Amino acid sequence: MSPSPASHRREAGLPAILAAYRSGGRGAWDALMDTGGAVRPVWQSFIDHVAQIGASALQERFARADAHLASSGVVHRVYGDSDGVRPWPLSHMPVMIGADEWSHLAAGVIERAEVLNALLADAYGGSDLVTRGIIPAALYAGSPEWARPMVDASGDVKQPLRFYAVDLARGPDGQWWVMSDRTQAPSGAGYALENRLAMARALPDLYRHLQIARLAGFFQNFRSHLVSLKRNPDGRLGLMSPGPLNETYFEHAYLANYLGFVLVEGEDLVVRDGALFIRTVAGLQPCDVMWRRLDSDFTDPLELNTRSRLGVPGLLEAARRGAVTLANGIGSGLAESRAWMAMMPALAARHLGHPLRLPTQATWWGIDETARRIIHDRFDELLIGSAFGAPLPGIGTGFAPGGSLGVTDRAALLARLQNRGVDIVAQEKLATATTPVFDKGELTPRPFVLRVFAAFTGSGWEVMPGGFARVAESGDVGSVSLQRGGRSADVWVVSDQPVQAMSLLRGTDTPRIRRSPGALPSRAADNLFWLGRYVERTEFMARLARAALARTAHHESFIYAAIAATLTSWGALPQFTPLQPPAPSELGRVALHGETSQSIMALCRAALNAASIIRDRFSPDAWRVLNELAAMTQKPLTETLPEVEADDRMRDVLRVLAAFAGLAQENMNRLNGWRFLDLGRRIERGIGMARLIERFASDDPWACDLLLELGDSTLTYRLRYVDMPERISVTDLLMLDPANPRSVAFQMDRIADHLASLPQTGAHAAAGLAAEWQAALTNADAHLFDQALPGECAAGLLRLSELIIVDHVRPNGAGGNS
Repeated sequence: MSPSPASHRREAGLPAILAAYRSGGRGAWDALMDTGGAVRPVWQSFIDHVAQIGASALQERFARADAHLASSGVVHRVYGDSDGVRPWPLSHMPVMIGADEWSHLAAGVIERAEVLNALLADAYGGSDLVTRGIIPAALYAGSPEWARPMVDASGDVKQPLRFYAVDLARGPDGQWWVMSDRTQAPSGAGYALENRLAMARALPDLYRHLQIARLAGFFQNFRSHLVSLKRNPDGRLGLMSPGPLNETYFEHAYLANYLGFVLVEGEDLVVRDGALFIRTVAGLQPCDVMWRRLDSDFTDPLELNTRSRLGVPGLLEAARRGAVTLANGIGSGLAESRAWMAMMPALAARHLGHPLRLPTQATWWGIDETARRIIHDRFDELLIGSAFGAPLPGIGTGFAPGGSLGVTDRAALLARLQNRGVDIVAQEKLATATTPVFDKGELTPRPFVLRVFAAFTGSGWEVMPGGFARVAESGDVGSVSLQRGGRSADVWVVSDQPVQAMSLLRGTDTPRIRRSPGALPSRAADNLFWLGRYVERTEFMARLARAALARTAHHESFIYAAIAATLTSWGALPQFTPLQPPAPSELGRVALHGETSQSIMALCRAALNAASIIRDRFSPDAWRVLNELAAMTQKPLTETLPEVEADDRMRDVLRVLAAFAGLAQENMNRLNGWRFLDLGRRIERGIGMARLIERFASDDPWACDLLLELGDSTLTYRLRYVDMPERISVTDLLMLDPANPRSVAFQMDRIADHLASLPQTGAHAAAGLAAEWQAALTNADAHLFDQALPGECAAGLLRLSELIIVDHVRPNGAGGNS
């Protein structure tokens, strides 16, 4: 049968790389092409559109997506990697799935979620299946995820599973197979959102043209369900994270911000009288619902892992009483064991009355004689692994082909199979399907695994219309893990009906108006405060270094040396001989990105670290500015004119800092978070300005000029005075003038205002000290200026910084679990 004219036109418009893709390398089943090399219908519109864009323009669009991810700070942590974190690896081709096929997948995922929830409810609600001999007790007792303290709890035992994910792979015949269940704390949903945003930026016209199912409604319905579980109107919803060192911390912060939850760690929480509270700057705030992203074993050091420093003592007691709803429940990771995979088909058929729609990858658990015989007879052709995650000889905690094991390890495993078969599972190898990726300008087929998410919404389960795909970096499906160099891909469900755009924040008929401050955890306040200090200190160092580089002429060498000495005393430069200050090229290099603790690069890194812990409280624009600042200071100087380039770099640093200050001033609501950020800036600016006045205030004209430059007040001075700068007038402007936003007096006024507006839950020593210094600066006379005042004021501000932490950041000892 000859092709139609329309199909011929489409085929003629395809790029040459599509022909290369057709020529070989595809799996037995390929997402893009059928066995005859024809483009599958679900991909046709996408391929036609891409062909019209052209190869070079397409690469530019993909670069736009990568730039969006980089500027948004989307990263993942690779354990054991010297760099710590890596840029987010986005595959620029989505995984395309048609509406009919997706309906089948969604129904299968919902079915599986219902079965797993019922099995978990039985495990912690009476263990009827064990009592009746349907499953062996070892399925529970043998797992390290078995949370014995939660058995027969009076809390929410009917719905231990509220957020579920399943990993799917396609076999050589196109059939979807379940490879694993994720019931502990499924990750990837937040990254799926970011993948969608990046792809929508790269291909906005195609995204609008195709009827791609939107993701916002899924999250909105899940959030609405969790909100409905609150026990009182003032109860908070939290997202519990292990912290910034976790590989998916970005996702935790992103989802908390997206859903309006409070991002918390163990140290932010405390249990009092059997209820869970968040430590905030306004005191303890009740937490009714917690989306748990911390493994069960680490949640409560009193009843589970006593070595955990990530959890909350007493959390299990609060959950047992029903004082807090956890999603997912403690111990839900029980259903992730490979032994469960072996039991799942039979258990599901018993529960449903029919086989599962989505078959499970063939798995055998060596607890019974039949399974042991199969594993023994097919040892070399099966994948051998640990039933409950305990390391096995030659394998560790993962899987390995039996035929790849050495003689000694093979003999040890076969002996264990006979003596303790309960420790071993085996799985059938699955030849997975491929999906296209762009690699070095070529379209290449790669194995992939699809993770699909389902959420309980009160009335039933809902599946996210999309997912999180991991694509192997090579032809080996074992490399799909991002820890092993794999990529992620967006998943596009192509609807056959018009798709309605939806916002997560759509209103209701009777929206609730709320203008009071939200919960600000003490840890978040602490990091906001120090972020403000680090940012302001970076500005002082940049201004000092720029001032030095502007005074390299011979007749100004003594000024250059004085500024270099100041940078040294402030920790930005190493010690040097007073008569031999560093050369301008060396000063610029070391001040910018030297190894000292107060170099501009080190301060920017400290600021970025503080911000990363509270990134849920920053807009994408603010985060991009901080990332730009960090990248700018890390870039090495050239060897041609390093001092000139360093001077330009200092100007750029000051420009970006001004942008961040503008975003904080104009975009942050005047709530407690903004106050702590601004308090840090005002404290640091006051300390820095006072120390500069103490060091440089004199009758020498050069000193007065330098102070005005460092205080960014030269123009203000010229508008007020026609004479040359003099010590008295310069000191008044920079130390005592309450109208000058660079003066010490101005900082003290702002500090006093902030302290008066913060919740008064602790002592009032900080407010009292601020009032004392506010009065002292108000009553000071520039003509009778005490030369000791700047130094004493700097010391007072340092003391004030300590009192702010005691009075407001950690009132009543709220800094750690007690």
